[in-house]
Amino acid sequence: MAASDPMANAYSISSPTVSKKTFTIAGILTTVYGLDELNRSIKNVACLWLLHPRLQTQACMGPLAALNIHEWNCTLLRRTKDGPSIGLIAVSFDQRNHGSREINKLANETWKSGNERHAQDMFSIFHGTTVDVSLLMTHVSSYIFPTSEHMITNNMVCGISLGGHSAWQCILHDARINTAIVIIGCPDYISLMSDRARLSKLDTWTSGTPPGSCFLGSKDFPQGLIDAVGRYDPAEVFMRQFQSRTNENYTRTLSNHEKKKMIITMKNLLHGKRILNLAGGADKMVPYKFTMPFIHWLKDAVGPSGISGDGGTVVEDIAFDGVGHEMTPGMVKEVVRFVIESLDKNSTIAKPSSRQFKI
Repeated sequence: MAASDPMANAYSISSPTVSKKTFTIAGILTTVYGLDELNRSIKNVACLWLLHPRLQTQACMGPLAALNIHEWNCTLLRRTKDGPSIGLIAVSFDQRNHGSREINKLANETWKSGNERHAQDMFSIFHGTTVDVSLLMTHVSSYIFPTSEHMITNNMVCGISLGGHSAWQCILHDARINTAIVIIGCPDYISLMSDRARLSKLDTWTSGTPPGSCFLGSKDFPQGLIDAVGRYDPAEVFMRQFQSRTNENYTRTLSNHEKKKMIITMKNLLHGKRILNLAGGADKMVPYKFTMPFIHWLKDAVGPSGISGDGGTVVEDIAFDGVGHEMTPGMVKEVVRFVIESLDKNSTIAKPSSRQFKI
C-alpha cells in the first residue's frame, strides 16, 4: 500500500503567491521561486533548497517556498536601512526516480510493498538528491543571474521525509550549506532500516539468533550499502570515530584520542552551521526514537560545555507530541521562523535547543 501524503494537511491557510520559473539545469527540471520579487538594489541572495517526500513531487513544495519568501520580503519592508540586506529565493526539483525523473515505480516502494531492494533504493535515491543539490548549487547562478545582477551567498536546505534524510547529508557534506531544516527525517539509517526489517518480518531478520543478528551484511542490507552509509550517514560519520558502533557510544565518556578525532570532524563538517529537526512524536514510518540518541548527543556536543561548544553550531530539536508521519501547520510555522532567524544576522531571539510540543 502506498504511503499517504505527509503534506496533505500542512497548510492551515492558503499560501501567498510568488513568481516561479522553470529551468533545465544539468538535465534536471528545476523550479526557482521568487526571482521577480527580488529587490534590484540588493546584491546578495539566499537560496532555500526544498526537498520533497517519498512518492511526491517538487510541486508539493511550492506553498512552502511562497510562505518563506513572502514572510522574508515582508520582514525586509519593516527593516531600517541599517538592517541586513539579503534577498531570498527558493529552488525545488524532483528527487531521483520521482515525478519527471521516474524510471521504476517499484523502486520507490518498501519491502512490504514488494520492493526487495528497498534499503539500497531509498538510500541511493536520497543520497543522489544530496549530490543533485550540490550540482545544481554550482550551476544555478549562471542560469538565473546571467549578468551577475545578484549573487547567491547563502544556501539553506529544507527536506521532508525522504527529503529530510537527504537534508541531513546536505548539511554535513557541502560546506556551502549553512542551514538545514529536517522534517520527519532520520540521521541514523541503520537503526531506522533495521527496525523496518523487523516489522517487515524479513527472512534475513527472523532467521538470525538472536533475530536481527544476520541482517546487516545480508542481501537485504549488503556490505556495499553498509560502506556507503558509513561514508555519508550522519550517525555513522560521527560514530565511526569509535572502534565499533554501539548504543553506549552516545553516552560514554570519550578517550583523549577519540575526543581529538571528534573535534576535528565536528569542525570540518558543522562549524558555524544551524540545524532544526522537526519530528512527529507518534511517527510510525520514521520513529523519533531512532533520531533521539544522535540528536541528543549532537546537542550536547555543540552545547556550552560540549566538545565543540565553541564552534558556533546551533541545533534545535522539536518533537510534536501525538503527530504521526506528517508535516503540520505548527511545523510550517517553525520552518518559517527558523529561516528568518537564519537570514537575520542581527536576530536576538532566544534559540532553545529542544522543545516538546503538544498538538
